[in-house]
Amino acid sequence: MLKSEIKFVCQSCGQDFPRWYGQCPSCGEWNSLVEEIQNPKSQIQSKLQIPITKSQIPISITEVDFKAEERSPTNISELDRVLGGGIVAGSVILVAGEPGIGKSTMMLQAAEALAHKAKILYISGEESAKQIRLRAQRLGTLSENLMLLPETNLFAIEKAIGEIKPRFVVIDSIQTLYREDLASAPSSVAQVRECAAYLVRIAKASGIPILIVGHVTKEGAVAGPRVLEHIVDTVLYFEGEQHRQYRLLRATKNRFGSTNEVGIFEMKEQGLVEVANPSEVFLSERPQEAPGSVVTAALEGSRPLLVEIQALVTPTKMAYPIRKVTGVDYNRVSIIIAVLERHAGLKLSSADIYVNAAGGVHIEEPAIDLPIALAIASCHQNKPFDSKTIVLGEIGLAGEIRSVNQIEPRVREAEKLGFKSAILAKTNLKELKKSKIDLIGISSIKEAIQSSL
Repeated sequence: MLKSEIKFVCQSCGQDFPRWYGQCPSCGEWNSLVEEIQNPKSQIQSKLQIPITKSQIPISITEVDFKAEERSPTNISELDRVLGGGIVAGSVILVAGEPGIGKSTMMLQAAEALAHKAKILYISGEESAKQIRLRAQRLGTLSENLMLLPETNLFAIEKAIGEIKPRFVVIDSIQTLYREDLASAPSSVAQVRECAAYLVRIAKASGIPILIVGHVTKEGAVAGPRVLEHIVDTVLYFEGEQHRQYRLLRATKNRFGSTNEVGIFEMKEQGLVEVANPSEVFLSERPQEAPGSVVTAALEGSRPLLVEIQALVTPTKMAYPIRKVTGVDYNRVSIIIAVLERHAGLKLSSADIYVNAAGGVHIEEPAIDLPIALAIASCHQNKPFDSKTIVLGEIGLAGEIRSVNQIEPRVREAEKLGFKSAILAKTNLKELKKSKIDLIGISSIKEAIQSSL
């Protein structure tokens, strides 16, 4: 008989080693190596009951029988936007987020919406059937086609899929599943990796889409090996603070659509509610005529989003000034501060500076450079910025203002919300033929500060 092999597997990065280390040599994490028994491959028999399509001989790519992928809309427009129009048959979708962010709520609402068309199998390894029924009753997601199965054994789940033959399957969550032919404990790297790979084989063989819920670590990455993100077709991340009502759904990987779209939801008593006009929501609590407040139009995929950029500048009492940012890139803000000192003559080296993108959003595009600069200058000079003006522009190291892409949809969004003027790069003026608001073209950061403050 073949002997089992003992290896030590890092629960952070998934790398295995022949002996134990206090610190993982691969990722540097401390006390993350766990002893696992690796069974010989000859002893692990595949129990896949759903037949696998036999391999074919190689053929020319032009001879492949092609059909446009079949998509099933969930009737949740924000979720369909992020998925690229709906769920593709046979795809595997990983939905990740922090505990309590709303992953299970979203999956239950999506399952109920899909249950109007076909039978849905909802598999829960964390809650009992009564607990799910109680939550579904509160959310108003009760449906006869929504089948519940509290189970963690992967082969029992496969048997249920073969018997029920659902149109969609929801797994909540992947960290609770286990294969009985593996000696490692549930939620270990080996179990998560092998269970996810097995579910992918089921989805591809049967054509049944599988939605998998996954937890994230304190660093914000999906718990378990990184291979988990590589083997699935789509990776969705829920973002937002647990104690705030707004949630952002982003796609970091999508084999069947764009990864630039974002879905916006509001957490209420009846569950996650779609936000029809996010720009109006994010600006609803904006203070009027307050120094350090500037509105910009960020682009999330194809959707323009008006966001308030806030800055606070105060004299420092420390040897080194404090620089704190939330929702924007820290390195970018440091460059903007240096440009303001060098090309605008602002004395910021002895001031603490705080920059925030209000509403809990995170923006990284260069179009917010000029809004950040004007917000800092407004607070530093204690002069309020015009509340009916939006600002767009990238700042170069020489203090020049560069153009931003897709300027027309950004300006149109500002028009809808009643803004009267827009400050942008002169080179962007050529792309705007007609506009209901005043367009102010500027070429340098010094000119922008002099014309607006």
